[in-house]
Amino acid sequence: LIIGEQSALVTIPKLVKEYGITDIFAEQEYAPYETGLVEELARALPEVEFHFFWGKTLYHIADIPFEIAKIPLTSKAYRIPVSKGSEPRKPFGVPGKLSRIKDIKTSTFPSCKLYGFNNKEYSDAQVFVDGGENAALERLEYYTFKSELLTGYRWSRNRSDGMDYSSKLSPYLALGCISPREIYFRVKDYEKKVKKNQSTWWLVFELVWRDYFTFKGMRIGHSIFLTKGFKNKKLVWENDPGKFQRWCEGSTGIPFVDAHMRQLNQTGFMSNRGRVNCASYLVFDLKVDWTWGAAYFESRLIDYDVSSNWMNWHMQAFEIWYTNPVHQSNKYKAQDFIRRWVPELAKLNDTEVLIPWEFDHSTYVRPIEIYPKWDRAIKLIRKLD
Repeated sequence: LIIGEQSALVTIPKLVKEYGITDIFAEQEYAPYETGLVEELARALPEVEFHFFWGKTLYHIADIPFEIAKIPLTSKAYRIPVSKGSEPRKPFGVPGKLSRIKDIKTSTFPSCKLYGFNNKEYSDAQVFVDGGENAALERLEYYTFKSELLTGYRWSRNRSDGMDYSSKLSPYLALGCISPREIYFRVKDYEKKVKKNQSTWWLVFELVWRDYFTFKGMRIGHSIFLTKGFKNKKLVWENDPGKFQRWCEGSTGIPFVDAHMRQLNQTGFMSNRGRVNCASYLVFDLKVDWTWGAAYFESRLIDYDVSSNWMNWHMQAFEIWYTNPVHQSNKYKAQDFIRRWVPELAKLNDTEVLIPWEFDHSTYVRPIEIYPKWDRAIKLIRKLD
């Protein structure tokens, strides 16, 4: 195993020269930056023949009933024809034997100092999930047949804390540690041997949704990174840097938002419920350009996926109704979650911890602003006393 410490544009040409490499085999990229990087590398190595294979999605790009240029702009128009007219290909089995390449010098893992960390910070760090294919397969086995947690996924997926409310397979998918097809066929096996219900359907739906964002992103191209989006809509933004910084730090004064942002900053992960609420608050309440939020998530998420991240943020800005973080904190009973991630509020009761500004607690930052549209949610929370 050779681990490069620098960009592929630097590392791969060195390896080509050192070992006389004539052919490079790789998974096909699809997003603008990544495809540009591959093209630049190919130009730098005209003597090398590149071989690319599609492997990111549940459905192979050659099997979907649409050309990329004609991918529907609504998920339903994509999902129904695909599910009726296509079938995921089965994963390849593990090779029985792999011959070792002689004279290849394996490398040690790059020093943490290259990435801005000292030895103590590195040794004290607590990983959210273990990396690698073995860990991914173990997680899949645990979430399905070992614990049967999959059976309740439909009803637990909106929680925010803990390891077992969702599959936690997204980091492994994002980093290529596991194939969506591996997950799909495991779920189908689970349906035969354990239970088929809304939860098993929903997990497969999430894989199809991930495909849709990938193919739709390929159709749209660079537009998914623009403030006006691919729909060319102009929204009014205030773009206050101070408000954005408080959002990034998890110090907005809104416990449900702050707890999720602090969780993201400390673990690199955030629940789907958290992502929706934090995005909605940034876009609709603080009126900060959605691309700022998408870029910040890109810099923090351990399950960052180009299309999933940017298309979700785009959808939040232009297609989804407002999500009230005060109401959501009560609806999803987030008291203990908030106490864990916002320790300033750890000793407050179930009412105060959701709306601390109503009780003037000096240990916690005051909200950037309190909006009249939250009044009904605040009144409902006060009735918890």
